[in-house]
Amino acid sequence: MVAAVVVVAAGAGAAATVGFGGRDPGTAVASTQPPATAQVTRQTLIDAESVDGELGYGTTRTVGARGNGTITWLAPTGGTVKRGSALYAVDDAKVVLLHGALPAYRTLTSGVEGADVRQFEQNLAALGYDGFTVDDSYTGGTAEAVRDWQDDLGLDDTGRVEPGSIVYAAGDVRVDGHEAAVGDLVQPGKALFTYTGTSRLVTVDLDVDDQRLAKKDARVGLTLPDGKRVDGTISRTETVIETSSGAPGESEAETKIEVTVAVADPAALAGFDQATVKVAFTAAERPEVLTVPVAALLALAEGGYGVQLVESGRTRIIAVETGLFASGRVEVSGDGLTEGATIGVPS
Repeated sequence: MVAAVVVVAAGAGAAATVGFGGRDPGTAVASTQPPATAQVTRQTLIDAESVDGELGYGTTRTVGARGNGTITWLAPTGGTVKRGSALYAVDDAKVVLLHGALPAYRTLTSGVEGADVRQFEQNLAALGYDGFTVDDSYTGGTAEAVRDWQDDLGLDDTGRVEPGSIVYAAGDVRVDGHEAAVGDLVQPGKALFTYTGTSRLVTVDLDVDDQRLAKKDARVGLTLPDGKRVDGTISRTETVIETSSGAPGESEAETKIEVTVAVADPAALAGFDQATVKVAFTAAERPEVLTVPVAALLALAEGGYGVQLVESGRTRIIAVETGLFASGRVEVSGDGLTEGATIGVPS
């Protein structure tokens, strides 16, 4: 009664292709028993995967010099620099950390307008200075507040903000390492030091094929080197290009999904500086569904999938709808399919 049987790729495994030989779906009867059988089970099906991640402080970034001069001071390695504090000094002039996403790219002075003005004024207000309105306009009131700020820092109180006098970061920073030393002569673009955020984070590099795992705000499980398990939440995902050395003079680029995980209980990380942790991602979960082995699926010639139902020594093909594939099993539903039913598994 079966028109044809071939093996084709299907979902996460392999399926046989069958035809009903002119009969209605669900009525085809085979004269032989399948080579193997399995049970239809009801279970919670979870698409999960565990990968290694690195415990640290997140992405490392580099600060470069904005002008010529001599390095006269650098914030210490491992130290935390807060908004309004100096990161380094060139020719004894402090370069200060502020918060923001837009880099400093021009001189701010009376009459200048733009989003960079608003960002700077937000910082000035957060540091306790007033006499101006936080908006897109750099006014005389802003200039007067800047003079007070510069005076407090021991800088020339010009009322202008030069782009080389400030550095913007997303928040307070931790100095990761020095790329220059006090006394070095520097010029624009010279790397001075690297920094990270101040929060302990786990960073995971996923292959692009595993992008389904990287869902912002999704919960993950973390296993620490001592075996203790803690919860985490995906706080950020970003597509990055990683390069590696290939043949002499050549480099190879590979696209990765960089996932940042925030730890729910930072106190649990005490005693660990940088370490490898196991990160358990859950891409999807289907509670209390009927499942069968992926290998039991039959790709129907008429389209869709079916399974071979074994009843009282006889077999018949019934069409099924498939759902989640995970751990070698697949979610299925269809008329006549019940928990505990026996199905054939092609060899």
